[in-house]
Amino acid sequence: MTESAVGEDFQTLAEPFRRELLAYCYRMLGSVHDAEDLVQETYLRAWRAYDRFEGRASLRTWLYRIATNACLTALEGRGRRPLPSGLGTPSADPVAELATAENVPWIEPVPDVVVGAGLADPATIVTSRESIRLALITALQHLPSRQRAVLIMRDVLAWKAAEVAELLGTTTVAVNSMLQRARAQLEQLAPAEDEVTEPASAAQREMLDRYVAAFENYDTGALVRLFTADAVWEMPPFTGWYQGPENIVTLTKTHCPARGPGDMRLVPARANGGPAFGLYMRGEDGVHRAFQLHVVHVKGVAIDHVVSFFDLSLFGIFGLPDVLPAAS
Repeated sequence: MTESAVGEDFQTLAEPFRRELLAYCYRMLGSVHDAEDLVQETYLRAWRAYDRFEGRASLRTWLYRIATNACLTALEGRGRRPLPSGLGTPSADPVAELATAENVPWIEPVPDVVVGAGLADPATIVTSRESIRLALITALQHLPSRQRAVLIMRDVLAWKAAEVAELLGTTTVAVNSMLQRARAQLEQLAPAEDEVTEPASAAQREMLDRYVAAFENYDTGALVRLFTADAVWEMPPFTGWYQGPENIVTLTKTHCPARGPGDMRLVPARANGGPAFGLYMRGEDGVHRAFQLHVVHVKGVAIDHVVSFFDLSLFGIFGLPDVLPAAS
């Protein structure tokens, strides 16, 4: 077979696994940017070695082996990716000056559609979204890298212990031991969430509509009523995190550059199995430009957690424009 034919054969057979490999690498790394790079590296390594692939394992297993090795290498010597609430500091004063930590490799959100959570079969859609929720991805960062790989492959991908052992070059006993330790630590870090329903209820959709309206109308009174009593707001790269509706609204009044209705516009998206919004801020020239990406966690018919990401490179990954057209 010619090199060109080998390349075409590899592309045809391997491409269907790209989305699930991206989801796997994202769970391992906590960064959509790093996950995309590692999947590219995985496919490049696999393509270069494809003529030596003897089919003793399935192509999918072989690709996962390459991706796992790439992830484990990438994680060597790295600290975990946190959110501000995971830095060990108490909740911040909402009127205090904002402090940044640009050198911290923060957790990043991922679009549902990129990792397949928006395209899953109805029978598995809730499970797939649950496995990429931001709280879980953050908790996974606390696990040693091999434990992390074992837990993802066993509990998310439903691989058998013997399959994981073969992939990692270890024993089934060792895999089961790592899984037990990983589950115990994860249970402390990321307690089970309330039952998830898909699609969202009419009441939840109406509540999210009110969230959008509160920002776009600069109605801070309405915003207060949307949060649970213990709601948390955080916004990397700023290191502070804020708890309680009144503190969240005080933070907005103190530090948000918007000063009236129409200054902010929100565009809906989906991130980490839940609602998200690209927030655009109106400049002095009247143009609304990308400003923040909100990842919103809903509990019942209220909001208990918002992570507002200031990394504007995320807008392109989410298919959101940098600038909004003028409102009609």
